[in-house]
Amino acid sequence: MKPSRARAPHPGQRKALDRSVKSTLFCPRCDFLGRFSMGRPSPDTKQILIDTALALIWMSSYGSVSVDDICKAAGVKKGSFYHFFPSKVDLAVAAMEHSYHEVKPLYDTIFSPDTPPLKRFERMMEVVIEKQTETLEKYGRVCGCSDTSLGCEMAGLEERIRVKFEELASRKKRYYENALRDMVAEGTLPPDTDVKAKAHEIFAYLLGQMTLARIQNDLNLLKRDLRPGLLGLLGLQDKAGSAA
Repeated sequence: MKPSRARAPHPGQRKALDRSVKSTLFCPRCDFLGRFSMGRPSPDTKQILIDTALALIWMSSYGSVSVDDICKAAGVKKGSFYHFFPSKVDLAVAAMEHSYHEVKPLYDTIFSPDTPPLKRFERMMEVVIEKQTETLEKYGRVCGCSDTSLGCEMAGLEERIRVKFEELASRKKRYYENALRDMVAEGTLPPDTDVKAKAHEIFAYLLGQMTLARIQNDLNLLKRDLRPGLLGLLGLQDKAGSAA
């Protein structure tokens, strides 16, 4: 069965998207002025399209952002878009992969084996709140996780987006698994802990909290609930309470 096309945004969404396009044109992440030359598209054009798509889709949704919107915000002709990407889906998948590689160095630092395993999770929670605070200040709303928002919207319609989401999720959960194994080794967690299942629980909880904060546009939900909930999943809520 052929997937149905996403419906066009209603007038209110259209106005909000137009504001998003205008803000993206002046966004430090997407400041493209003067980076183009006549003739064959510059290699920079591909990265500009990826950055623009990430910003626009994160601020609104995949379905409400058209190829025309992306090209307009990026200052790129549609022919240049299709020079690099056969479709919007191809651009979305490339943007998801790029987004992961942008945060991978941060994951490597947070989950360094030299850091005590519980501290890795604590630092991860701090960084989540820091990053969501940055996007709130930049875009005027809580944006949550870009991959999760895209996956929730399109995984049932575009198999490549679903597969890419699963692939990136597996990479991130490996960091959690390694930290959990170290917690078992040091005796913080029981020796029979299923680290793969526990890593999946933590991953699902984290995405759920960010999605709820996005839906309610309330960063205080993360500040209030993220730490105690995650420590609860680790069975450490009593220790955290006594430490406080």
